[in-house]
Amino acid sequence: MQGATIIERASLSDVGCQRGNNEDSCGYWEPQNPEALASKGRLAIIADGMGGHEGGQEASRIAVETIEQTYAANADRDPRSALLEGFRNAHQRIQEYGRVHPGLHGMGTTATAVALFPTQLLYAHIGDSRLYLIHANNITQLTRDHSYVSHLVQSGVITEDEAEIHPGRHILTAALGAGLEAEPEIAMSPIPVASGDRLVLCTDGLWSLMEDEEILDTVLAHDPVAACNALVEMAKQRGGPDNITVQVLYIP
Repeated sequence: MQGATIIERASLSDVGCQRGNNEDSCGYWEPQNPEALASKGRLAIIADGMGGHEGGQEASRIAVETIEQTYAANADRDPRSALLEGFRNAHQRIQEYGRVHPGLHGMGTTATAVALFPTQLLYAHIGDSRLYLIHANNITQLTRDHSYVSHLVQSGVITEDEAEIHPGRHILTAALGAGLEAEPEIAMSPIPVASGDRLVLCTDGLWSLMEDEEILDTVLAHDPVAACNALVEMAKQRGGPDNITVQVLYIP
């Protein structure tokens, strides 16, 4: 994979209107060495913690830091393997932290990470934070929500409209720190990207309050910094019941 184009990027994380603290985390890593940039690309991550105030906050922080550190340290590994190892290491570290701090037992987090190259991307994902690709004025959700309601929709038990008001819509079926092993969803092959494309990573504090088309229109109408500000403000105007985190990347 090759790569040394300049991209525009911004991120914003907000506590929202009803929470006392922010359990979301986000991160971005870009190697300074041109050879490393060509082989590893750029890495963007978001995570939405769970398990109480401190537990969720620590879980999301550990996930973002561990995935970034693992990916950056594996210069000789292919990007897909490095992403997978990062998620597995994060899962283990979160569980170890919970064992050392019994009061945080049950802590966990979603995590979505994307490795971006000039002409393609790879991603790894667990939970219900999302990665969207905006291409040719269309928005596509690349990740699949690992949630109880998403499973019901895919099984044909309920409709998409019913899912939006289902009482179990926030119940996750997979997360880092939960269960014996964490097997993230991972892109089996690179996904093409082109000049003018945009990527949006966001937690459910954002996407659960707006339609995909609203995200599309807002991102297309603004540069990444303004788009993040506008999206977070829209979520807060609609009550902001959860923490809100968004990261936007634009390939000029």
